[in-house]
Amino acid sequence: QVQLVESGGGLVQAGGSLRLSCAASGGTVSTYVMGWFRQAPGKEREFVAAVSWSGGRIRYADSVKGRFTISRDNAKNTVYLQMNSLKVEDTADYYCAASQNLVTNLVGYEYWGQGTQVTVSS
Repeated sequence: QVQLVESGGGLVQAGGSLRLSCAASGGTVSTYVMGWFRQAPGKEREFVAAVSWSGGRIRYADSVKGRFTISRDNAKNTVYLQMNSLKVEDTADYYCAASQNLVTNLVGYEYWGQGTQVTVSS
């Protein structure tokens, strides 16, 4: 059983930066694809970014390309999401998830964290 715990959320002004972390434990975490999703109030949860177990393959949602960077440190069992040039529309709860495959559909992810809130003010 994989456990995921997100941290690093908070309140930031538009144009600012935040780095989210997801600490993983249990199972062979380093072999999983790790992804980030987000859910804004009143909206469905959506894909943000995902990284393969080696870090060699990465996918981003079009809405965050060029602004967000996903990375992982398998020695620390941690995945990161560096978020730059934040916009008000990036406001959401951000969730870390683990999957066997590099997919963008949330149903493909087996394990989920509890989420961390990101609020971007104008």
